[in-house]
Amino acid sequence: MPDLSARETRFTEIFAAGGSADIARALPVEAPVALEFNGIAYAVMMATPANLSDFVTGFAITERLVRSKADIAGIDIAETDKGWIARAQLVPEAAGPVMERARRRVSESSCGLCGIENLEHIARPLPRIAVPLGVEPQAVFAALGALGDHQPLGRRTAAVHAAAFCDLSGAILAAREDIGRHNALDKLIGALAARGIPAVDGFVLLTARCSYELVEKTVVAGARALATISAPTTLAIDRARQAGLALHVLTREDSLLRAM
Repeated sequence: MPDLSARETRFTEIFAAGGSADIARALPVEAPVALEFNGIAYAVMMATPANLSDFVTGFAITERLVRSKADIAGIDIAETDKGWIARAQLVPEAAGPVMERARRRVSESSCGLCGIENLEHIARPLPRIAVPLGVEPQAVFAALGALGDHQPLGRRTAAVHAAAFCDLSGAILAAREDIGRHNALDKLIGALAARGIPAVDGFVLLTARCSYELVEKTVVAGARALATISAPTTLAIDRARQAGLALHVLTREDSLLRAM
């Protein structure tokens, strides 16, 4: 079966001291993935075309199109000459948000309120975490130290993000990779849903800066704590505080920052 996640490419390596050499490097595959729900085109994402069923499931959850994997009756993945098409069929009870999205898309073409509606979309309330999750720093350090063992594509290409779900001891229970940090997290959330692992029982670890979208996806998925290797944005901090999400950033093997 062909490798859908990486492709060998030839380069000429040129040395500062003089000379050159022909080498081959594995590059992560970047391809358009069209997402359809109940026959309605929803989005086209640039992604690594691996674990696409997990991607569709996680995307549907974090977009608040569905509440759980049980709302998805089936997923069909097809490759075309222009990219990939992922078609998800939602159960009738869950079709409302997709139909509303389609209705708005028609009106957005001429209403002149697109910017206002998008701002309202960003500012919509997040679910409030009722019981905060206490994560010991040593658990984050342990997970960070073990993360490399769960990044086969990252080791080959040095060009993708990883998202991992860890228990309170720092053991990694699931991990996914993608060229996009949002995609990697959606794939992880989909994998947890497929395996029946409650996100509420552990924390998410990301090889990315902490943007507000990653905070929101983590909260909507039901997780109560997030750790990232890079710094957060101001909006990420604000949204995490509003939701009660425990946030650890700039995580290193010997230190981290805990948001207050």
